[in-house]
Amino acid sequence: MIGARAQYGTIVVVGGGCYGTFYVRQLGRAARAGVLGWDRIVVIDRNPDCGITQTELLVDSPGGFPEPHLVVSEWMAFFADYLSRWASASDSTGTDAIVPSPLMPHLMYDWLRDRARARWPGRAVDTRPLSEPPPVPWQRASPDGTHYVSFAEWMCPVNCIEPERCPHTRGPRTWTMPRAVSGFVDAERGRGRNIDGPLIFHCTHRAYGVGMIDTALVVAADQAVSKYAADGAAEILVGTVSHCHGALNILAIS
Repeated sequence: MIGARAQYGTIVVVGGGCYGTFYVRQLGRAARAGVLGWDRIVVIDRNPDCGITQTELLVDSPGGFPEPHLVVSEWMAFFADYLSRWASASDSTGTDAIVPSPLMPHLMYDWLRDRARARWPGRAVDTRPLSEPPPVPWQRASPDGTHYVSFAEWMCPVNCIEPERCPHTRGPRTWTMPRAVSGFVDAERGRGRNIDGPLIFHCTHRAYGVGMIDTALVVAADQAVSKYAADGAAEILVGTVSHCHGALNILAIS
């Protein structure tokens, strides 16, 4: 039995190059198969001549779904405006979603950090390193304070949908990064660190190889930061993750 079509409001695709173009094409295929639909697709790229403009992507899509709209902007500048006004915008819906790029910086964390700085201009808002490495097979700390983690010690295909049976091991996928990150935060508290969260943006497969983060989760995380640090200093673990991979930061507010 075929399930009901998933209907999205605004889908924001990060990047209009090879990855973004691939994702939009896959969304078009999903629409033609009756799997999902949308009110708007917005593609963000600083290059007005990026790959998304070079080819027809959704011709003859059923239901009259509109072609993607390119917004020429730096990613951070776009999200600073879009996410900050999302809760009050008349065209926002609970089905809005973000399609991240595999090679993007930790954009959702950066937005939360900048929102905290704007909310509390008299307080120090910084990124702090993890005091202990998370218990995952692969990890790297980057100079900007982002800690990258993965359950894979092999090269994963960029379009892997992280099914219940891992294509590499050919066994059941017994791991999921949200659970691992929550366990890490519990362990940090057990070691005496006063840490809040985690605030997790879970990118999950929706259709035809396209993963998405629900926009409402990002905006709700900003409200959580406001509550955590309203009455004093706070350290908050923030992660953008899939089942297998992730980027982690600790947001520290004095």
